[in-house]
Amino acid sequence: MERTLTNGDGGESGIQPIRWADGVLCLLDQRLLPAATQWLRLETASEAAQAIRDLVVRGAPAIGLTAAYGAVLAARQAWRSDGPDWQTSFAEQLDMLADARPTAVNLRWALSRMRAVAREASGDPESALLKEAQTLHAEDLAVNRRMGRLGADLLGADARIMTHCNAGALATAGYGTALGVVRAAWADGRIREVYAGETRPWLQGSRLTAWELSRDGIPVTLLADSAAAQLFRRDPPDWVIVGADRIAANGDVANKIGTYSLAVAARFHGVRFMVVAPTSTVDLQAETGLDIPIEERGPEEIWDLASAGEVPDGVTVANPVFDITPAQLIDAIVTENGVASPPDVESIARIAGPR
Repeated sequence: MERTLTNGDGGESGIQPIRWADGVLCLLDQRLLPAATQWLRLETASEAAQAIRDLVVRGAPAIGLTAAYGAVLAARQAWRSDGPDWQTSFAEQLDMLADARPTAVNLRWALSRMRAVAREASGDPESALLKEAQTLHAEDLAVNRRMGRLGADLLGADARIMTHCNAGALATAGYGTALGVVRAAWADGRIREVYAGETRPWLQGSRLTAWELSRDGIPVTLLADSAAAQLFRRDPPDWVIVGADRIAANGDVANKIGTYSLAVAARFHGVRFMVVAPTSTVDLQAETGLDIPIEERGPEEIWDLASAGEVPDGVTVANPVFDITPAQLIDAIVTENGVASPPDVESIARIAGPR
């Protein structure tokens, strides 16, 4: 049975978290969802970098797109202030954007595309850079649809899925990586239900993934992060499907904190584990997951977001944002270039393509 999404056509989510309108970058403020829908208008590269740092936008592909449009704003500012000598200021602003968050490699990949265009620019570079940013935007949508199709074809009928964090339309140009697979499979009539882990401390699973899926009419059940192993023991789903922020050359995957423990529980209980990410997420310079930097954020995110002020004074807080899932715990890595199954040095090199 084929289905149509409630808020889209043929697998479209209808959610577009990043827009270029009236000469400025517009971002849907994901910190406020689902309670409020508010758009922020950004006019400078520094504002774009701050939005990335503050989690106005999150998800590796979306961060990369935001940085690309930030490069357009950087070029505008540099040209207006320095004219023909704009390159120095432009390069400094792109370095600032690149440092906004350390783990998601898509950010630096997108900026490398923008730098290449800038090097060839003669005169005012803004229009050429805007064209490249919009090309990246369109490419991301197409890549996500392709991955959605490839991943959905791995699922059987009446599939039950577990996911973690938000790898959906909000994390991309508007379709999703892990949730792109869910959307494609739902349109095919292959999905029975989806379980979403709440994903502390920012609750991207409960605030964003559950919102996206319910908005599209896809049955979703929310779980406490610590409840996944019990679900796997009692009534295991068919697949865990997640996104990625960086994939090492050997197939190790950096993703939202809690992914590693989910993969361990899945392997113990015989639940298959799928990672869905574009090849821009593959970092062949990182030989293993040990070479991937793991972002640490401030303790206030645990105090204020996860604990409602119930942490006693003097308690030290650790807040790693990502963890590394070893390739040995992953059954398939789905990219637009194909599927690495099992993921290893050879299969990752094949799907990554020439660099």
